Amino acid sequence: MTTQSNLELVLGTHNKGKAAELSAVLRNLGIDLLTLADFPQVRAVEETGATYEENAILKAQAYACATAHLTLADDSGLEVQALSGGPGVFSARHGGPGASDRERVELLLQQLKGIPAQERNARFVCVVALAGADGKVIRVERGICTGTIIDAARGSNGFGYDPIFVPSGYTSTFAELPSTTKDRISHRGQALAAMRQFLEQLIRFGSTS
Repeated sequence: MTTQSNLELVLGTHNKGKAAELSAVLRNLGIDLLTLADFPQVRAVEETGATYEENAILKAQAYACATAHLTLADDSGLEVQALSGGPGVFSARHGGPGASDRERVELLLQQLKGIPAQERNARFVCVVALAGADGKVIRVERGICTGTIIDAARGSNGFGYDPIFVPSGYTSTFAELPSTTKDRISHRGQALAAMRQFLEQLIRFGSTS
């Protein structure tokens, strides 16, 4: 018999693709998962941090205080060696605030035009932060997935830069891999796996402090 918890956890993102990944890794914990769609009055938090850690913490704290719930938020980005580590923390805003995923991918590919395959090393970085209902930071976890950027988008799964990123040890892009595989090896999957272990402790001991 599965032990049920009275814990409710808000997933602090308005990105449907990201919310789906968060839910997939955190399912069957006995925690009631909520999204920002359950709090329509809560507006998106501006990501003003200079690092992934700062942005993840900023969002977790702000959404926790706005919803009065235990809240998990993340910040992630794609770091391309040939672009001196860019777009990095600006990955979601690459090409401007109104750019679509497709437009951001096309811009990145244009910036890498003419760069040989052996110089297209890249990595995805994710930082996940957990904040209590009072906004106090409880836990921060980090995940990294290395790989390369190909010269044309492939696959229809995932979101963001997934169609052009091939993780190390694979020949398929994140957008071509099964979701279960991506959730296991990705930057976000790694960070969430560590956070899941911590959440299991919260459930076991019934505390969010």
